[in-house]
Amino acid sequence: MIPLRGLYAITPEEPQEDLVDLVAKALVGGARLIQYRDKHQDPCRRLTLARALRDLCQTAGARFIVNDDPYLAAASGAHGVHLGRDDPDPAEARALLGPEALIGVSCYNRLDLAHAAQAKGADYVAFGRFYPSGTKPSAVQADLDLLRQARRELYLPLVAIGGITPENAGSLIVAGADVLAVVNGIFAAPDVSAAARSFDNLFA
Repeated sequence: MIPLRGLYAITPEEPQEDLVDLVAKALVGGARLIQYRDKHQDPCRRLTLARALRDLCQTAGARFIVNDDPYLAAASGAHGVHLGRDDPDPAEARALLGPEALIGVSCYNRLDLAHAAQAKGADYVAFGRFYPSGTKPSAVQADLDLLRQARRELYLPLVAIGGITPENAGSLIVAGADVLAVVNGIFAAPDVSAAARSFDNLFA
């Protein structure tokens, strides 16, 4: 499996009529992973969108991840699923999606959750929020010391999320983040491709 590193573009939760076009632009800008996060569409619409986004990612050589829903991930042929605290266990997702699936787990600001996720077969763990976030303003606060400790103790790739911009991302990478997960910094930008490229350049 190609090492996980680079920009992880996460789609907005609110439905976007031009979502496929926006994701295509993020991929042109260098996004290495796309996460489809949508809790508002009807099931048929979600599946149709998920399959369209998977096809885009396949063509671009990127990975396509579904948020929260291993069953949608399986039905759409996604490369994997991202799980939160109220979602199925990583081992359950692995049983459904198979040994090649990419399974990520949100660990917020808790290293113990990351150790547990690693023990259960997760492929990456995500920490955050690191900075004030318009997407999840009430999310728990993580800090650089957590990333540094995780880098020392875990062998999994580390994802940082929450209010990340090209200006504040460098310290996260230095502290140990392999992947930067971004929502508004990409999809709310006037030029999605240029915004993605500004993050991708940090990994050059």
